Amino acid sequence: MICDTESRGYKRNPAELQLNATEGFIPLWSEGSILRWRFQEQSLSNFESPNEVKAKIEELFALALEAWGDAVPVSFTRDDDAWDFQIVVQEVERCNAARACVLASAFFPDAGRHDLVIYPTLFKQDLSEQIETIAHELGHVFGLRHWFAPQSEPDYPAEPFGSQDRRSIMNYGPDSQLTEKDKQDLKDLYSRARSGKLKEINGTAIRLVTPFHTLRELANSVIFK
Repeated sequence: MICDTESRGYKRNPAELQLNATEGFIPLWSEGSILRWRFQEQSLSNFESPNEVKAKIEELFALALEAWGDAVPVSFTRDDDAWDFQIVVQEVERCNAARACVLASAFFPDAGRHDLVIYPTLFKQDLSEQIETIAHELGHVFGLRHWFAPQSEPDYPAEPFGSQDRRSIMNYGPDSQLTEKDKQDLKDLYSRARSGKLKEINGTAIRLVTPFHTLRELANSVIFK
């Protein structure tokens, strides 16, 4: 699996669950956050059966969310108007000279609008790899960096949290597995951050953020008061 959310290479060394801190703080979703999403219809227009592609992607997302179980810190709902992210399906593969191909890319928590991109190579993988890829991308959406971020991406700060285990859904290759430790660490992180018991990690502040649509609704309420 290759993910393009952080396309800066890697090497595998033991590390903990890594949190995004590239903006000088650790962004996590506030309690009760609902991420509204849509398909970018234009990206599907060149497929023979766009509805079949949509159904396949929705199935993969449902299975990936089921795999994360009760560790999932946000809810998702489809909304073609007031959306926070859109699923873009690329028609052309993105591979390097060694034929290592990007399968997908996502985003980290913040109040902006984003794309979650899926490349056609994903659909050539077996079902378990497809589910693991989407589960990996959801890890980024939840605020997780690549497992190897501290060693290979020093210019893009990350902070460790939780148990040490090279087997993690945020790793690559055979060690990319969604484990009970992944899920428990994510649950503990959000529980402690949202309760106020955890306000910083290694001196880096945690900031709870809300999705784009909430700011839009707030702006509209101010305008119409």
